[in-house]
Amino acid sequence: MANVVVVGTQWGDEGKGKIVDLLMHYADYVVRFQGGNNAGHTLVVEGKKYVFHLIPSGILYESKKCFIGNGVVLDPGVLLDEMDKLATSGLPVNPQRLMISERAHLIMPYHRLLDSCSESSLANDKKIGTTGRGIGPCYGDKILRKGIKAGDLLDLGSLMEKLRENLAEHNFLLTKKFNRSPLAPEAIYDEYLEYAERLTPFIDNVSVALDEGRKAGKHILFEGAQGTQLDIDHGTYPFVTSSNTTAGNACTGSGFGPSHIDCVIGILKAYTTRVGEGPFPTELLDLTGDTLQQKGGEVGATTGRKRRCGWLDGVIAREAVRLNGINGLAITKLDVLSGQSILKLATSYEADGKVMTAMPSNIKAFAKVQPVYENLTGWTEEISQARSLDDLPTKARDYVKRIEDFTEIPAYILSVGPGREQTMLLKNPFQR
Repeated sequence: MANVVVVGTQWGDEGKGKIVDLLMHYADYVVRFQGGNNAGHTLVVEGKKYVFHLIPSGILYESKKCFIGNGVVLDPGVLLDEMDKLATSGLPVNPQRLMISERAHLIMPYHRLLDSCSESSLANDKKIGTTGRGIGPCYGDKILRKGIKAGDLLDLGSLMEKLRENLAEHNFLLTKKFNRSPLAPEAIYDEYLEYAERLTPFIDNVSVALDEGRKAGKHILFEGAQGTQLDIDHGTYPFVTSSNTTAGNACTGSGFGPSHIDCVIGILKAYTTRVGEGPFPTELLDLTGDTLQQKGGEVGATTGRKRRCGWLDGVIAREAVRLNGINGLAITKLDVLSGQSILKLATSYEADGKVMTAMPSNIKAFAKVQPVYENLTGWTEEISQARSLDDLPTKARDYVKRIEDFTEIPAYILSVGPGREQTMLLKNPFQR
């Protein structure tokens, strides 16, 4: 029995879905523990592309059980749409394969509307780059102790009561601040009544189910969304998401005891990308950046926006190691660097004559830093057909070794393409 957490080490989009898919071969349960449908995991299986926003990507394995933890904010309409698409693909989702925490908070129509209104009201230099899916306002209601949970779908009287109370305040904002029409609680109630009819069999106590699985010797995989630099506490605030994306939230967001976690895998893209606004020290605004974007297919799975691309930032990689307690790295998209004669690794920052080996917490200070690079020799060979470490050219192995040495963390997994077969499992975290 082993329990493994998978997290992103950068600004998300590191390829977590593919790594979770690989590790699901060895896991019995997979748990999504934070975020909402502002995140997307893309998998390519036997040439077919799957994009998941809420359902854990382990759902592709019929023998596995998937859980949506209490730390997730859940849009019922999006979830049901994903379930319907899977059923059309011949993968029906039933309560034996998916459990939703009764404590997961629900995204409501007013959350989505407030999200888009708030973002559009900001000046261009103040925009966060939110997806407009209602994630932030939903987490806001949760923290203000007026959220609506999945468990409230089991108590429809309570649902209407909470809707009336919440809309009294939210309609004030919509009409007075954003000049929008008010929302009617009855219409929302009717919509969510239909969701309740379909989702009620899936709603249960995830914490209890996970603990029972642990005691029964099940292997449990915890699947994070986004990346470390989007963490609400430890990321590039305010250009972050509205939840804790770091490994510690695997426990808080699922009701699983922290002493039971055995390993944390950090997914590190071989270069750096980010979607949305905010400082990005190693960003490449040149032909090299365009090449990485095009060759890497760097387009957001959720937003459809092009990702900003840059050299690997070793400072934020080390930050992720410290914040998450990472035991092993999964280095992805190594193949995208083929053909680059020189590769650069940012080993520190410089600003105002000072050298920094850790990120400044002040966003204005972070925006001023300049990366200090170490140059590494690249390789010309295409490596997408490599199936073992020995298949890689010497310079590619040297690059991996330098990442390991700099972060002081070994590579457990290497990925050289989007397919399942293009992944090398150097060390299995489920085998102690």
